[in-house]
Amino acid sequence: MITQSLINQIASFTGKLLRDRFGKGPESVYVSIGEQCITLHIRNFIGPVEKFLLSKEEEKAFRYTRELLMKSLLPELTHYLKLETGIEVEEMYYDWGLHNATGIIVGLFKNSFHFSPPYDGQAEVHAQVAQLTARVQKLPERIHSWWINPRTLIIVREGILILLEKELIDLGYQDVLKTTKRKLEKRVFGQDIRIGELVGKELADVYVDWDFTRDKGIAAYIFD
Repeated sequence: MITQSLINQIASFTGKLLRDRFGKGPESVYVSIGEQCITLHIRNFIGPVEKFLLSKEEEKAFRYTRELLMKSLLPELTHYLKLETGIEVEEMYYDWGLHNATGIIVGLFKNSFHFSPPYDGQAEVHAQVAQLTARVQKLPERIHSWWINPRTLIIVREGILILLEKELIDLGYQDVLKTTKRKLEKRVFGQDIRIGELVGKELADVYVDWDFTRDKGIAAYIFD
């Protein structure tokens, strides 16, 4: 059973975990748990060294540092969720909002797409996502989406990698590919899709991430 006490417990542990790894914790961690996934929206999370890197326009170094630390943090968070709360996460995704020191962690549950009820504007959202994904990659094989809370829409695309991307991954250029895709897709999915109009809300942030092994991409939209 999902209780406020459980949510507070997860938020507290995540904040401590981030503080232990990065030397500074976030101002807040907002936890949402649904049938499909768990999301942890992180706010005001940036340390002095990271501020310096960004002030020198060293986004690559900033992301590289966070990637290294998150590689050890996510398995620990996954283990904690399973052991202490009974929440079993199958896949983990994350992204950062550099412009406002925010971030999100999304943990998908096993068979999460079996629990995706329709919502107003869903068909239009999927059509827009398919159209723009086809423009920058190829038409997704499958699209799933759901509201995890009244402000957060999760969109998952499967079967999106083109042959060139797969070849780059095989050659070990995952980091370069992810950096390039992040810039492109944040622009496309944050600006070119009028998603706020489709769902009747004002868009605040968009986060994107991928699992190249599973040929899957995720987008998390935060609305005001």
